[in-house]
Amino acid sequence: MLIVTAKVPRRKLALWGLAAAALCCCALLINAGQLRGLEASAAISPKGIKTNEDRIAFLGEYGWQVNEQPLATEELIIPEAFDDSYDDYLSLQSAQGFDLSRYAGKRVKRYTYEITNYPTGEKGVQANLLIYKNTVVAGEVLSAQLDGFLHGLAAPS
Repeated sequence: MLIVTAKVPRRKLALWGLAAAALCCCALLINAGQLRGLEASAAISPKGIKTNEDRIAFLGEYGWQVNEQPLATEELIIPEAFDDSYDDYLSLQSAQGFDLSRYAGKRVKRYTYEITNYPTGEKGVQANLLIYKNTVVAGEVLSAQLDGFLHGLAAPS
């Protein structure tokens, strides 16, 4: 049996303790960063929306229950240039991560669904999805009432 002893000054012992604590903190930060990456990858993807079922599932990811058939399906052309009247709408879409300027001049389809589970119980609330080549490029929830509202796809908090 071999026994080795060493005399370590307190300063070195404290320094090694601080280094070990710093390594533990780095490992925790790296792990937290990986978890944040998982959350980002679990975000709702606007791509691959090909069918009516895909559109309903996409809205369902935001918590909305909708009637199975759209109220309306329309083909629209995104303007080549946006004037001041689009500022609020573009801000709303930008806040949701949609950049409509990328689709200027493009032909899109707008699908309008009736929401059946709006938190206030209000009837006639609609969800619109603008889709370009199987990708959601914009969307909103609105009330067509005289004193109606317009907000992003996420439910108001």
